[in-house]
Amino acid sequence: MKLEKKIVEIGNLSHSIRSWMEGGNARRLGLITSIDGGQLSTLVLDPQKGAVEYWESALTADSYRALTLMVPQAHWHERVLWDMFGITPEGHPRMKHVLLHDVYPPDFFPLRKVPFFDSKGFSKDRGFKFLEVRGEGVYEIPVGPIHAGVIEPGHFRFSCFGETILNLELKLGYVHRGVEKRLTELPWQKARFLVEAAASDTAAANALAHAVALESIMGIEPTATAQHFRTLALEMERLAMHIIDLAGMGTDTGFLGFAQNMSRLRGKALGLAHNLSGSRFLRAFIMPGGVRKVDTGILAKIKKNARELKAELKPLIEFLYESQIARERMEIASVSRSLANEFGMVGIVARACGIDYDCRQSFPHGTYPSFAPPVTVGLKGDIYSRAQVRTGEIFSSLDVIDAVLENIPDGPTMVSVPDQLPADTYGVGIVEAFRGELIHFVATGADGKIVRYNINDPSHNNWTAVSIAIRDNLIADFPLCNKSLALSYSGNDL
Repeated sequence: MKLEKKIVEIGNLSHSIRSWMEGGNARRLGLITSIDGGQLSTLVLDPQKGAVEYWESALTADSYRALTLMVPQAHWHERVLWDMFGITPEGHPRMKHVLLHDVYPPDFFPLRKVPFFDSKGFSKDRGFKFLEVRGEGVYEIPVGPIHAGVIEPGHFRFSCFGETILNLELKLGYVHRGVEKRLTELPWQKARFLVEAAASDTAAANALAHAVALESIMGIEPTATAQHFRTLALEMERLAMHIIDLAGMGTDTGFLGFAQNMSRLRGKALGLAHNLSGSRFLRAFIMPGGVRKVDTGILAKIKKNARELKAELKPLIEFLYESQIARERMEIASVSRSLANEFGMVGIVARACGIDYDCRQSFPHGTYPSFAPPVTVGLKGDIYSRAQVRTGEIFSSLDVIDAVLENIPDGPTMVSVPDQLPADTYGVGIVEAFRGELIHFVATGADGKIVRYNINDPSHNNWTAVSIAIRDNLIADFPLCNKSLALSYSGNDL
């Protein structure tokens, strides 16, 4: 949707955000960033009304009083502001670099375009200071960034007493690639290819959020046919990823037969995507203006294969939940609803805590909210609840795929798009990716070129959950806990 700028004084920003969040049941903070380093740019969301507001707060210095003190969800955003723009949130309770640490020069702030007001924005030290837990018998276990499995790099620092984890700190940023900066340098017509690569397991969702944001700026509306195909792509991606994440949880609970069969069925889910788009990972399919042309002759085969996949999944998933051993193994590592609310958690993590929030019911993308399925929620916020929510979404995605295939209208899959973006405009695309709320925020300058492109991956909201969930649990439980959250390193380390 296209956004109108509202001016909010920097001194009133934390109170304004807090008042906004308290002014409605589901209201929330979307993101905090900056356009060029001379201001704070804030998106606040009202999911019940499907509304978004854009607030801009001018800075007169390179520092301001930290918003985190009143709005805990802001803590990760403010650390990124410090990294990328040299803007210091004074009084931030856990100020550390998220993306640019160790080897980067102390005066390197890659997204800042305006001169510094003074030199206080400079970090004197890029070193990452881990919280030290002291006491007799307490010891540390460093893990990563290189891991034994084929996973992305990230460092975990465990403080333990015996086998019990007292504290876990994360150090990310190892796959920072400068994606957001590069998106302001590419011709906007080519940007969709980079957007899809921001997190390769979320290619369809990122492409859709990108398309929605640019379409809102350009004032164009894709055809109903294209919207139906976009929904199919989004749900196929969700289906495949939930299946493989459940497979991973099966591996970490010792249910290897379940895990291997779920991995096999993930291949069938990817086959649906290939039949639709020509790409198992749905690359180069969704674009501003619509989608690539689809061979409608293949739709009957997709419907048949999806129904067969559903029939194969049912007994396999029932087998997992019928096991008392598996259930007891997963009734650990919980996140409370109150902490999930405070830290703005989204997706599987939030819904497992009983938070009824799904962007498909609130913000237009594809055929949503019209085709939005019921929201699956848990109660305990533990690994078992996360597995239940994931399972519910597997079957609701299959139901959506079936319903969309029954209702695809005839028509073109693309509308024409202008050669140039309008000047001085702001747009946002909000999509329910398989991990949760995904936001793409785009701002153009006086010449119509993109001057700021910000991607807020769901993992950005949820990495805090890893530290909260594993506290007071056993070291041996961490792999299962981590897999139940299934967060993205590259999606965070843009």
